[in-house]
Amino acid sequence: MHIPFEPSLFGIHINIHWILEYVAFFVGFRYYVYLRKNQRDDITSTNRLSIIIGATLGAFLGSRIVGILENPIFKLTKENMMLLLNAKTIMGGLFGGLLGVEIAKKMIGEKQSSGDLFTLPIIVGIFIGRIGCFLKGTNEFTYGKPTSFFLGMNLGDGVNRHPLALYELVFLLCLFIFLKRLLKTYTLPNGTIFKLFMLAYFGFRLCIEFLKPNVFFVAGLSSIQWLCVICYQYYYKTIIKLVTYAGKKIHVL
Repeated sequence: MHIPFEPSLFGIHINIHWILEYVAFFVGFRYYVYLRKNQRDDITSTNRLSIIIGATLGAFLGSRIVGILENPIFKLTKENMMLLLNAKTIMGGLFGGLLGVEIAKKMIGEKQSSGDLFTLPIIVGIFIGRIGCFLKGTNEFTYGKPTSFFLGMNLGDGVNRHPLALYELVFLLCLFIFLKRLLKTYTLPNGTIFKLFMLAYFGFRLCIEFLKPNVFFVAGLSSIQWLCVICYQYYYKTIIKLVTYAGKKIHVL
């Protein structure tokens, strides 16, 4: 199969990335509905709907804002305006969705943690979306720097590059298995699984961004990496608890 993968049907070009994005939303939502039907949910349906709306609005705004900051355009031309309108990133979507949920919960007075039920569906959605990113090759800014590493691939420009989308697919699969096993094995406080997902995914992206050919940096870090730093600051109390818990386990051993 040639990358970028750009199939056509009856002479009509098919945007496989666009299709897989919608498949990701559909499958992720159906998986969420399945989980909610088969698990106890202490949040009422009305409040859960408000939370979903808050998450959706926050994710939309966050994905656009961070997408623009990833490679800011200072010269306003017709072409650059189109790029700005199409700029988006899952990292901004996740963190924006998190803030949207927290704002929605404060508005409706909901005290229960709400993220655990969304966690596995989010991973499934990102996984499907990343398949589309990989198939787009260098037409989608998820490719890596040129490399002589044995995993390097020609993603459409004739240069062997780190296939970052494939690296992420492997990471997401491992993370899904790990978190699902935690859910089956342990009874954890509400919100723990989502927090672990955010810390793991943002930590992964913080590291893998060093393999990405970014062009805009602030103090040596890209916009995505600074968002990862902000996310870790947001969850600093959780990090302290995890480190303390791990320290106690090591001491017992």
